[in-house]
Amino acid sequence: MLKNLKHIISNLVKVLLVSLIGGAVTAPAVRSWYNTLNKPMFNPPDWAFSLAWTILFILMAISAYLVNKRAQDKETSDRAIRIYDAQLFLNLLWSILFFGLRSPLLAFIDVIFLWCAIVYTIKAFHKIYTPSAILLIPYILWVTFAAILNLYIVLLN
Repeated sequence: MLKNLKHIISNLVKVLLVSLIGGAVTAPAVRSWYNTLNKPMFNPPDWAFSLAWTILFILMAISAYLVNKRAQDKETSDRAIRIYDAQLFLNLLWSILFFGLRSPLLAFIDVIFLWCAIVYTIKAFHKIYTPSAILLIPYILWVTFAAILNLYIVLLN
């Protein structure tokens, strides 16, 4: 029971930190710089991003928790979670590059690595517990859309 609680808290803290730091970097730029960019017609309204990311971060935390809970051994779980942590870092880095440094090009390069890291995370999670991998499908779909949107912003500006 205590081990499960530790995993729940650990996974929630990770996504919460990424969300809070990313939001702190993003919010000021959205209100100023981002609004001046040329964006494609399929760009969603600003509120859709926060809603999507809230849902995705919850799914990610649940997915990682289930991997911790279902892994047969600590080594297998740790390996999968290291991959997961790497993609969390790349996720945060995207916000820093795009909004903090105001560099859509660097952010686009990052999102390619992020996409690959999510694929590796899904594969690693699938080996441990398939529902954990399935919970990450909306995430990879959203990041695919975000990468396309990011590319259009690079091309239009």
